[in-house]
Amino acid sequence: MASPILPGSGLGSGLDIGSIVTALVNADKSAKQTQINTQTKTNTLKISGVGSLKSALTAFQTALTNLGSKTNPAFSGFTATSGTASILTAASDNTAVAGSYSVVVNNLATSSKVASASFAGGAASAIPSGTLKISQNGTDYDVTIPANATLQSTRDAINSAQSSNGISANIVTDSSGASRLVISSSKTGSGSDLTVSGIAGLAIDGTQPMGINPSASASGAVNGVATDASLTIDGLAVTSKSNTVTGAVSGLTLNLASVSTGTPPAAATVTVATNTTGLQTSIQSFVDSYNTLMNTINSLSKATADANGKLTVQAAFTGDSMPRSLISDIRGVLTAPGAGGPLAVLSQIGVMTDRNTGNLAFDTAAFSKTMSTGGMSGQVQQLFSGTDATNGLLARMGKAITPYVQTGGLLDQRNSNLQTVSKNLTEQQAALDLRVTNMTATLTAKYNAMDLLVGQMKATASSITGFFATLNAQKSNN
Repeated sequence: MASPILPGSGLGSGLDIGSIVTALVNADKSAKQTQINTQTKTNTLKISGVGSLKSALTAFQTALTNLGSKTNPAFSGFTATSGTASILTAASDNTAVAGSYSVVVNNLATSSKVASASFAGGAASAIPSGTLKISQNGTDYDVTIPANATLQSTRDAINSAQSSNGISANIVTDSSGASRLVISSSKTGSGSDLTVSGIAGLAIDGTQPMGINPSASASGAVNGVATDASLTIDGLAVTSKSNTVTGAVSGLTLNLASVSTGTPPAAATVTVATNTTGLQTSIQSFVDSYNTLMNTINSLSKATADANGKLTVQAAFTGDSMPRSLISDIRGVLTAPGAGGPLAVLSQIGVMTDRNTGNLAFDTAAFSKTMSTGGMSGQVQQLFSGTDATNGLLARMGKAITPYVQTGGLLDQRNSNLQTVSKNLTEQQAALDLRVTNMTATLTAKYNAMDLLVGQMKATASSITGFFATLNAQKSNN
Protein backbone atom coordinates (compact mmCIF):
# COMPACT_ATOMS: atom_id res chain seq x y z
CA MET A 1 0.00 0.00 0.00
CA ALA A 2 1.38 3.37 -1.01
CA SER A 3 2.23 5.86 1.75
CA PRO A 4 -0.18 8.87 1.92
CA ILE A 5 1.26 12.15 0.69
CA LEU A 6 0.34 14.74 3.35
CA PRO A 7 0.37 18.53 2.82
CA GLY A 8 3.95 19.70 3.23
CA SER A 9 5.18 16.12 3.33
CA GLY A 10 8.06 14.69 1.36
CA LEU A 11 7.07 13.13 -1.93
CA GLY A 12 9.40 10.25 -1.40
CA SER A 13 9.02 9.49 2.30
CA GLY A 14 5.56 10.88 2.95
CA LEU A 15 6.86 12.57 6.09
CA ASP A 16 5.76 16.15 7.07
CA ILE A 17 9.22 17.64 6.64
CA GLY A 18 8.07 21.19 7.42
CA SER A 19 6.60 20.20 10.79
CA ILE A 20 9.62 18.10 11.67
CA VAL A 21 12.06 20.92 10.87
CA THR A 22 9.95 23.47 12.77
CA ALA A 23 9.77 21.21 15.83
CA LEU A 24 13.52 20.59 15.83
CA VAL A 25 14.34 24.29 15.35
CA ASN A 26 11.91 25.39 18.07
CA ALA A 27 13.35 22.85 20.47
CA ASP A 28 16.83 24.24 19.85
CA LYS A 29 15.62 27.87 20.02
CA SER A 30 13.27 27.66 22.98
CA ALA A 31 15.67 27.98 25.93
CA LYS A 32 17.62 30.91 24.49
CA GLN A 33 14.47 32.70 23.28
CA THR A 34 12.88 32.36 26.71
CA GLN A 35 16.03 33.77 28.30
CA ILE A 36 16.11 36.75 25.91
CA ASN A 37 12.39 37.44 26.35
CA THR A 38 12.64 37.33 30.14
CA GLN A 39 15.71 39.56 30.26
CA THR A 40 14.19 42.01 27.76
CA LYS A 41 10.98 42.29 29.77
CA THR A 42 12.93 42.86 32.99
CA ASN A 43 15.32 45.35 31.39
CA THR A 44 12.49 47.33 29.76
CA LEU A 45 10.70 47.47 33.11
CA LYS A 46 13.84 48.81 34.78
CA ILE A 47 14.39 51.46 32.08
CA SER A 48 10.82 52.63 32.55
CA GLY A 49 11.32 52.59 36.33
CA VAL A 50 14.46 54.75 36.12
CA GLY A 51 12.55 57.29 34.04
CA SER A 52 9.62 57.32 36.45
CA LEU A 53 11.90 57.69 39.49
CA LYS A 54 13.87 60.52 37.92
CA SER A 55 10.66 62.34 37.00
CA ALA A 56 9.38 61.97 40.56
CA LEU A 57 12.66 63.21 42.05
CA THR A 58 12.77 66.13 39.63
CA ALA A 59 9.22 67.10 40.61
CA PHE A 60 10.18 66.91 44.28
CA GLN A 61 13.31 68.96 43.63
CA THR A 62 11.19 71.60 41.87
CA ALA A 63 8.82 71.70 44.84
CA LEU A 64 11.78 72.22 47.20
CA THR A 65 13.12 75.01 45.00
CA ASN A 66 9.76 76.76 44.92
CA LEU A 67 9.32 76.46 48.68
CA GLY A 68 12.82 77.85 49.21
CA SER A 69 12.47 80.73 46.75
CA LYS A 70 14.27 83.88 47.87
CA THR A 71 12.02 86.18 45.87
CA ASN A 72 8.77 84.59 47.01
CA PRO A 73 9.63 82.67 50.19
CA ALA A 74 7.08 80.12 51.32
CA PHE A 75 8.46 79.87 54.85
CA SER A 76 8.47 83.48 55.94
CA GLY A 77 7.94 83.52 59.68
CA PHE A 78 6.33 86.92 59.40
CA THR A 79 4.28 88.74 56.80
CA ALA A 80 4.80 92.42 56.15
CA THR A 81 1.98 94.31 54.49
CA SER A 82 1.73 97.91 53.40
CA GLY A 83 -1.47 99.85 53.83
CA THR A 84 -0.57 101.93 50.74
CA ALA A 85 1.04 99.69 48.13
CA SER A 86 1.19 102.56 45.64
CA ILE A 87 3.78 104.24 47.91
CA LEU A 88 5.71 101.18 49.05
CA THR A 89 5.56 97.45 49.53
CA ALA A 90 7.27 95.49 52.29
CA ALA A 91 8.82 92.08 52.94
CA SER A 92 10.15 90.50 56.13
CA ASP A 93 12.60 87.76 57.14
CA ASN A 94 12.93 85.56 60.21
CA THR A 95 14.58 88.34 62.24
CA ALA A 96 11.50 90.57 62.01
CA VAL A 97 9.44 91.51 65.04
CA ALA A 98 5.67 91.86 65.02
CA GLY A 99 4.57 95.51 65.02
CA SER A 100 3.53 98.44 62.83
CA TYR A 101 5.48 101.34 61.35
CA SER A 102 4.43 104.69 59.87
CA VAL A 103 6.47 105.49 56.75
CA VAL A 104 6.54 108.77 54.80
CA VAL A 105 8.50 108.82 51.52
CA ASN A 106 9.88 112.32 50.89
CA ASN A 107 11.68 111.48 47.66
CA LEU A 108 12.86 108.44 45.73
CA ALA A 109 16.46 107.56 44.99
CA THR A 110 17.31 108.59 41.45
CA SER A 111 19.99 107.49 39.02
CA SER A 112 22.22 109.57 36.80
CA LYS A 113 21.19 110.47 33.25
CA VAL A 114 23.37 112.81 31.21
CA ALA A 115 23.11 114.33 27.75
CA SER A 116 25.73 115.63 25.37
CA ALA A 117 25.61 118.86 23.41
CA SER A 118 23.41 118.60 20.34
CA PHE A 119 24.62 117.50 16.89
CA ALA A 120 22.95 119.31 13.99
CA GLY A 121 23.61 116.35 11.69
CA GLY A 122 21.42 114.03 13.77
CA ALA A 123 22.26 110.38 14.46
CA ALA A 124 24.58 110.24 11.44
CA SER A 125 26.85 113.00 12.82
CA ALA A 126 30.55 112.11 12.65
CA ILE A 127 32.30 111.35 15.95
CA PRO A 128 36.13 111.40 16.31
CA SER A 129 37.85 108.11 17.04
CA GLY A 130 39.50 107.45 20.39
CA THR A 131 38.67 106.15 23.85
CA LEU A 132 35.47 107.41 25.45
CA LYS A 133 35.77 107.39 29.24
CA ILE A 134 32.58 107.11 31.29
CA SER A 135 33.26 107.69 35.01
CA GLN A 136 31.04 106.84 37.97
CA ASN A 137 31.79 106.61 41.70
CA GLY A 138 35.53 106.80 40.99
CA THR A 139 35.44 103.96 38.44
CA ASP A 140 36.27 104.54 34.78
CA TYR A 141 34.58 102.55 32.01
CA ASP A 142 36.38 102.80 28.67
CA VAL A 143 34.65 102.45 25.31
CA THR A 144 36.71 102.28 22.10
CA ILE A 145 35.35 104.50 19.33
CA PRO A 146 36.77 103.43 15.94
CA ALA A 147 37.41 105.56 12.87
CA ASN A 148 34.45 106.74 10.81
CA ALA A 149 32.15 106.49 13.84
CA THR A 150 28.78 108.22 13.98
CA LEU A 151 26.62 109.26 16.89
CA GLN A 152 24.55 106.13 16.31
CA SER A 153 27.54 103.74 16.17
CA THR A 154 28.92 105.41 19.33
CA ARG A 155 25.64 104.69 21.07
CA ASP A 156 25.82 101.06 19.93
CA ALA A 157 29.43 100.75 21.13
CA ILE A 158 28.50 102.02 24.61
CA ASN A 159 25.57 99.61 24.90
CA SER A 160 27.66 96.67 23.74
CA ALA A 161 30.56 97.38 26.09
CA GLN A 162 28.80 98.69 29.21
CA SER A 163 25.40 97.03 29.51
CA SER A 164 26.80 94.62 32.11
CA ASN A 165 27.81 97.64 34.22
CA GLY A 166 24.31 99.07 34.17
CA ILE A 167 25.23 101.84 31.72
CA SER A 168 23.22 102.36 28.55
CA ALA A 169 22.97 105.01 25.83
CA ASN A 170 20.40 106.28 23.38
CA ILE A 171 19.83 109.19 21.02
CA VAL A 172 17.21 111.89 21.47
CA THR A 173 16.38 114.03 18.44
CA ASP A 174 14.49 117.31 18.80
CA SER A 175 12.01 118.89 16.39
CA SER A 176 14.80 120.67 14.50
CA GLY A 177 16.54 117.40 13.70
CA ALA A 178 19.45 117.94 16.09
CA SER A 179 20.41 114.93 18.19
CA ARG A 180 21.96 114.39 21.62
CA LEU A 181 23.64 111.30 23.04
CA VAL A 182 21.90 110.44 26.33
CA ILE A 183 23.70 108.08 28.73
CA SER A 184 21.92 106.49 31.69
CA SER A 185 22.93 104.43 34.70
CA SER A 186 20.90 101.89 36.68
CA LYS A 187 22.76 102.79 39.89
CA THR A 188 20.88 105.14 42.17
CA GLY A 189 21.93 107.37 45.03
CA SER A 190 23.92 110.51 45.66
CA GLY A 191 27.45 110.40 44.22
CA SER A 192 26.59 108.03 41.35
CA ASP A 193 26.62 110.83 38.76
CA LEU A 194 28.11 110.04 35.36
CA THR A 195 30.79 112.11 33.67
CA VAL A 196 32.05 111.57 30.14
CA SER A 197 35.39 112.56 28.60
CA GLY A 198 38.01 111.55 26.03
CA ILE A 199 36.16 112.33 22.78
CA ALA A 200 35.82 115.87 21.46
CA GLY A 201 32.16 116.92 21.41
CA LEU A 202 31.09 114.23 23.91
CA ALA A 203 32.49 115.71 27.13
CA ILE A 204 29.70 115.77 29.77
CA ASP A 205 29.88 116.98 33.37
CA GLY A 206 27.14 114.97 35.04
CA THR A 207 27.31 117.00 38.26
CA GLN A 208 25.89 120.05 36.43
CA PRO A 209 22.16 119.96 35.61
CA MET A 210 21.27 121.04 32.09
CA GLY A 211 18.26 123.07 33.24
CA ILE A 212 15.08 123.80 31.30
CA ASN A 213 15.31 124.40 27.53
CA PRO A 214 19.11 124.01 27.31
CA SER A 215 21.01 125.62 24.46
CA ALA A 216 22.42 123.52 21.65
CA SER A 217 25.88 123.70 23.20
CA ALA A 218 24.70 122.80 26.72
CA SER A 219 25.42 119.38 28.20
CA GLY A 220 25.06 117.86 31.67
CA ALA A 221 22.69 116.01 33.97
CA VAL A 222 19.12 115.44 32.81
CA ASN A 223 16.39 116.13 35.41
CA GLY A 224 18.98 116.92 38.08
CA VAL A 225 21.82 114.93 39.59
CA ALA A 226 21.45 111.50 41.23
CA THR A 227 19.96 111.60 44.74
CA ASP A 228 19.38 109.34 47.74
CA ALA A 229 15.94 108.23 48.80
CA SER A 230 14.64 110.17 51.78
CA LEU A 231 11.95 108.89 54.14
CA THR A 232 10.86 108.90 57.75
CA ILE A 233 9.98 105.80 59.76
CA ASP A 234 7.90 106.65 62.81
CA GLY A 235 9.23 110.19 62.46
CA LEU A 236 12.91 109.16 62.28
CA ALA A 237 14.79 110.37 59.20
CA VAL A 238 16.28 107.66 56.96
CA THR A 239 18.23 107.92 53.70
CA SER A 240 19.02 105.14 51.24
CA LYS A 241 21.16 104.87 48.12
CA SER A 242 18.45 102.78 46.49
CA ASN A 243 14.69 102.50 46.60
CA THR A 244 15.04 99.14 48.30
CA VAL A 245 15.56 100.06 51.93
CA THR A 246 17.05 97.32 54.11
CA GLY A 247 18.42 97.50 57.61
CA ALA A 248 16.43 100.57 58.65
CA VAL A 249 14.04 98.27 60.52
CA SER A 250 15.43 94.92 61.63
CA GLY A 251 14.09 92.08 59.48
CA LEU A 252 12.13 94.42 57.21
CA THR A 253 12.71 95.46 53.59
CA LEU A 254 10.84 98.45 52.16
CA ASN A 255 10.45 98.76 48.41
CA LEU A 256 9.73 102.41 47.65
CA ALA A 257 7.43 103.09 44.70
CA SER A 258 6.37 106.74 44.89
CA VAL A 259 6.54 109.89 47.00
CA SER A 260 3.96 110.44 49.75
CA THR A 261 1.53 113.21 48.82
CA GLY A 262 -0.66 115.62 50.70
CA THR A 263 -0.12 118.27 53.37
CA PRO A 264 1.18 116.91 55.58
CA PRO A 265 2.34 113.92 53.44
CA ALA A 266 0.21 110.83 53.97
CA ALA A 267 2.04 108.00 55.71
CA ALA A 268 1.93 104.37 54.62
CA THR A 269 1.40 101.98 57.53
CA VAL A 270 3.52 98.83 57.39
CA THR A 271 2.28 95.98 59.56
CA VAL A 272 4.41 92.97 60.50
CA ALA A 273 2.52 89.94 61.84
CA THR A 274 3.24 86.27 62.44
CA ASN A 275 2.60 84.10 59.38
CA THR A 276 1.01 81.10 61.11
CA THR A 277 -1.53 80.33 58.37
CA GLY A 278 1.02 80.71 55.57
CA LEU A 279 3.54 78.49 57.37
CA GLN A 280 0.92 75.78 57.92
CA THR A 281 0.05 75.83 54.22
CA SER A 282 3.73 75.60 53.24
CA ILE A 283 4.41 72.74 55.66
CA GLN A 284 1.44 70.83 54.25
CA SER A 285 2.76 71.44 50.74
CA PHE A 286 6.15 70.02 51.77
CA VAL A 287 4.50 66.98 53.37
CA ASP A 288 2.36 66.34 50.28
CA SER A 289 5.35 66.60 47.94
CA TYR A 290 7.38 64.25 50.14
CA ASN A 291 4.57 61.68 50.31
CA THR A 292 4.07 61.78 46.54
CA LEU A 293 7.74 60.93 46.10
CA MET A 294 7.63 58.14 48.69
CA ASN A 295 4.53 56.61 47.07
CA THR A 296 6.30 56.57 43.71
CA ILE A 297 9.42 54.94 45.16
CA ASN A 298 7.30 52.30 46.92
CA SER A 299 5.29 51.53 43.79
CA LEU A 300 8.52 51.01 41.87
CA SER A 301 10.01 48.78 44.56
CA LYS A 302 7.30 46.48 45.88
CA ALA A 303 6.12 43.34 44.08
CA THR A 304 2.36 43.13 43.58
CA ALA A 305 -0.07 40.26 43.88
CA ASP A 306 -1.14 38.29 40.85
CA ALA A 307 -4.65 36.99 40.18
CA ASN A 308 -4.10 34.23 42.74
CA GLY A 309 -3.02 36.64 45.45
CA LYS A 310 0.65 35.69 45.35
CA LEU A 311 3.48 38.26 45.33
CA THR A 312 4.89 37.20 41.99
CA VAL A 313 4.62 40.32 39.81
CA GLN A 314 7.95 42.11 40.16
CA ALA A 315 8.25 45.90 40.11
CA ALA A 316 11.05 47.82 38.37
CA PHE A 317 13.25 48.00 41.49
CA THR A 318 12.14 44.93 43.42
CA GLY A 319 15.18 43.70 45.33
CA ASP A 320 17.26 46.68 44.14
CA SER A 321 19.36 48.49 46.73
CA MET A 322 19.20 51.93 45.09
CA PRO A 323 15.67 52.85 46.26
CA ARG A 324 16.56 51.79 49.80
CA SER A 325 19.67 53.98 49.69
CA LEU A 326 17.62 56.89 48.35
CA ILE A 327 14.99 56.55 51.08
CA SER A 328 17.73 56.29 53.70
CA ASP A 329 19.38 59.48 52.42
CA ILE A 330 16.10 61.39 52.44
CA ARG A 331 14.96 60.18 55.84
CA GLY A 332 18.40 60.94 57.25
CA VAL A 333 17.75 64.60 56.47
CA LEU A 334 14.39 64.47 58.25
CA THR A 335 15.90 63.19 61.47
CA ALA A 336 19.11 65.24 61.43
CA PRO A 337 19.14 68.41 63.60
CA GLY A 338 18.51 71.60 61.66
CA ALA A 339 20.13 75.03 61.71
CA GLY A 340 19.92 75.32 65.49
CA GLY A 341 17.48 77.10 67.75
CA PRO A 342 14.50 75.80 69.73
CA LEU A 343 13.14 73.90 66.71
CA ALA A 344 15.52 71.18 65.57
CA VAL A 345 13.33 68.44 64.05
CA LEU A 346 9.97 68.24 62.28
CA SER A 347 8.27 66.32 65.06
CA GLN A 348 8.34 69.48 67.15
CA ILE A 349 5.88 71.14 64.77
CA GLY A 350 3.60 68.12 64.39
CA VAL A 351 5.18 66.41 61.37
CA MET A 352 5.59 62.71 62.14
CA THR A 353 6.56 59.61 60.15
CA ASP A 354 3.96 56.87 59.74
CA ARG A 355 5.67 53.65 60.82
CA ASN A 356 3.62 51.53 58.40
CA THR A 357 3.88 53.55 55.19
CA GLY A 358 6.96 55.68 55.83
CA ASN A 359 4.98 58.74 54.73
CA LEU A 360 4.72 61.97 56.69
CA ALA A 361 1.61 63.03 58.59
CA PHE A 362 0.98 66.63 59.64
CA ASP A 363 -0.80 67.15 62.96
CA THR A 364 -2.14 70.70 62.62
CA ALA A 365 -3.34 70.74 66.23
CA ALA A 366 0.19 70.04 67.47
CA PHE A 367 1.48 72.72 65.09
CA SER A 368 -0.96 75.29 66.44
CA LYS A 369 0.07 74.45 69.99
CA THR A 370 3.74 75.00 69.12
CA MET A 371 2.95 78.26 67.37
CA SER A 372 1.19 79.60 70.46
CA THR A 373 4.64 80.08 71.98
CA GLY A 374 6.06 83.48 71.14
CA GLY A 375 8.77 83.68 68.49
CA MET A 376 8.02 80.30 66.89
CA SER A 377 7.21 81.75 63.46
CA GLY A 378 10.80 82.79 62.94
CA GLN A 379 12.02 79.45 64.24
CA VAL A 380 9.88 77.52 61.74
CA GLN A 381 11.34 79.66 58.97
CA GLN A 382 14.84 78.95 60.26
CA LEU A 383 14.13 75.21 60.41
CA PHE A 384 13.17 75.05 56.74
CA SER A 385 15.19 77.92 55.23
CA GLY A 386 18.20 77.84 57.57
CA THR A 387 20.55 80.58 58.61
CA ASP A 388 22.57 80.26 55.40
CA ALA A 389 22.24 78.67 51.97
CA THR A 390 23.11 75.15 53.18
CA ASN A 391 21.78 74.33 56.66
CA GLY A 392 18.01 74.61 56.16
CA LEU A 393 15.87 71.49 55.74
CA LEU A 394 14.95 72.40 52.15
CA ALA A 395 18.59 72.90 51.15
CA ARG A 396 19.75 69.71 52.88
CA MET A 397 16.93 67.70 51.31
CA GLY A 398 17.82 69.07 47.88
CA LYS A 399 21.45 68.14 48.43
CA ALA A 400 20.46 64.57 49.37
CA ILE A 401 18.66 63.92 46.08
CA THR A 402 21.06 65.82 43.80
CA PRO A 403 23.44 62.83 43.32
CA TYR A 404 20.51 60.87 41.90
CA VAL A 405 18.96 63.45 39.53
CA GLN A 406 21.93 65.50 38.36
CA THR A 407 23.23 65.07 34.82
CA GLY A 408 25.56 62.08 34.86
CA GLY A 409 24.25 61.14 38.32
CA LEU A 410 23.25 57.75 39.68
CA LEU A 411 20.03 57.48 37.67
CA ASP A 412 21.72 58.54 34.44
CA GLN A 413 24.45 55.97 35.07
CA ARG A 414 21.86 53.27 35.75
CA ASN A 415 19.95 54.17 32.59
CA SER A 416 23.17 54.07 30.56
CA ASN A 417 23.93 50.57 31.87
CA LEU A 418 20.39 49.40 31.09
CA GLN A 419 20.60 50.79 27.57
CA THR A 420 23.82 48.82 27.09
CA VAL A 421 22.02 45.67 28.24
CA SER A 422 19.15 46.46 25.86
CA LYS A 423 21.56 46.78 22.95
CA ASN A 424 23.22 43.50 23.90
CA LEU A 425 19.85 41.72 24.05
CA THR A 426 18.98 43.09 20.61
CA GLU A 427 22.25 41.70 19.29
CA GLN A 428 21.55 38.32 20.94
CA GLN A 429 18.10 38.24 19.34
CA ALA A 430 19.58 39.02 15.93
CA ALA A 431 22.16 36.26 16.38
CA LEU A 432 19.45 33.80 17.44
CA ASP A 433 17.27 34.71 14.49
CA LEU A 434 20.21 34.14 12.15
CA ARG A 435 20.92 30.77 13.80
CA VAL A 436 17.25 29.78 13.37
CA THR A 437 17.31 30.79 9.70
CA ASN A 438 20.50 28.84 9.02
CA MET A 439 19.37 25.81 11.02
CA THR A 440 16.02 25.75 9.24
CA ALA A 441 17.73 25.85 5.87
CA THR A 442 20.24 23.14 6.84
CA LEU A 443 17.64 20.72 8.26
CA THR A 444 15.27 21.31 5.37
CA ALA A 445 18.04 20.51 2.90
CA LYS A 446 18.99 17.34 4.81
CA TYR A 447 15.40 16.08 5.06
CA ASN A 448 14.78 16.86 1.42
CA ALA A 449 17.90 14.86 0.50
CA MET A 450 16.69 12.01 2.67
CA ASP A 451 13.26 12.22 1.05
CA LEU A 452 14.88 12.07 -2.41
CA LEU A 453 16.91 9.00 -1.42
CA VAL A 454 13.86 7.25 -0.01
CA GLY A 455 11.98 8.04 -3.22
CA GLN A 456 14.79 6.54 -5.27
CA MET A 457 14.88 3.44 -3.07
CA LYS A 458 11.12 3.04 -3.42
CA ALA A 459 11.44 3.32 -7.20
CA THR A 460 14.22 0.67 -7.22
CA ALA A 461 12.14 -1.62 -4.98
CA SER A 462 9.14 -1.19 -7.23
CA SER A 463 11.25 -2.00 -10.29
CA ILE A 464 12.67 -5.15 -8.68
CA THR A 465 9.22 -6.22 -7.55
CA GLY A 466 7.86 -5.69 -11.04
CA PHE A 467 10.73 -7.70 -12.56
CA PHE A 468 10.06 -10.71 -10.33
CA ALA A 469 6.36 -10.43 -10.91
CA THR A 470 6.99 -10.61 -14.65
CA LEU A 471 9.22 -13.70 -14.21
CA ASN A 472 6.55 -15.42 -12.15
CA ALA A 473 3.93 -14.65 -14.73
CA GLN A 474 6.09 -16.11 -17.57
CA LYS A 475 6.78 -19.20 -15.48
CA SER A 476 3.12 -19.77 -14.85
CA ASN A 477 2.35 -19.46 -18.55
CA ASN A 478 4.93 -22.11 -19.36
